[in-house]
Amino acid sequence: MSIRIRATAASTTTDTHSVVAHSGRAARECLARAGIRPDQVGVLINTGIFRDANTVEPAVSALIQKEAGIGLDYVRADSRTFSFDLMNGAVGVLNAVQVAGSVLTTGSTEFVLIVAGDTHPSLTRPTADATYPYTTAGAALLLENIDGPEGFGPVHLATAPGTPAGQAYVDTATMGTVGRATMTVERDADFEDRVLAVATDVARVALVEAGEGRVALIASTPSPYFPKRLADALGLDQDAVRTPDLTDGDPHTAALPLAYDRAIAADSLAEYTHVLFVAAGAGPSAAAALYRLPVGLPA
Repeated sequence: MSIRIRATAASTTTDTHSVVAHSGRAARECLARAGIRPDQVGVLINTGIFRDANTVEPAVSALIQKEAGIGLDYVRADSRTFSFDLMNGAVGVLNAVQVAGSVLTTGSTEFVLIVAGDTHPSLTRPTADATYPYTTAGAALLLENIDGPEGFGPVHLATAPGTPAGQAYVDTATMGTVGRATMTVERDADFEDRVLAVATDVARVALVEAGEGRVALIASTPSPYFPKRLADALGLDQDAVRTPDLTDGDPHTAALPLAYDRAIAADSLAEYTHVLFVAAGAGPSAAAALYRLPVGLPA
């Protein structure tokens, strides 16, 4: 038995800058593509970090669950959907895959829905700039437990010693009355190199599981060049790299599902047997998992 991607979806329109709206839209579209009802989702995991107006409470997962129309009725016979935030920066989606695998193997639910996305807390801009390097977007990834060889292998995790290399915070000393609309992002000069080093180490561990298979690479995008730098370090062909649309900047926590959704839409994975997912960011920390593609994409 293994954990397979049943469907994906993305929301990148500019009519709203709300990550709750984007993630909710992606969730609804994901369920529609999968052809399942909202009540079949037993768990929803939100991995987004940067929220509308720096929301602290309630959990953003609950707001997204409401936006997606999942588990809104509370009558005795209704099934329940449990939702929670899992926040670990760019690595969050693969952390959520690991958690989802544990949940699904118990047989307690048919599907786990992972949502990811970030926005500037001011809700005034969708694109990255020098002070805030992330674009506004939402993505959804629906997972199921199946019999068969396709699906995710183990999620491998790694961290590196030293300073976090990058950090984001609300500067309480200077925010004044606009704390709900501000975010300070700082990166060390060697941020990308340090993140690349830990990503390469953990990716090599996962890549061994591919054997003689043909592997496509989907990685975090702290810069537009990061996935191809990682491919070089792993000895993978540059043509094997698949990325999200980076026109407006780094989609951060949503980078992996957005890239996979884009690749499926373009039918650009047909010649590959596996996708190597590598998430990496501040910490420096990284995670990697090899995904055996189902026969007869799209999935």
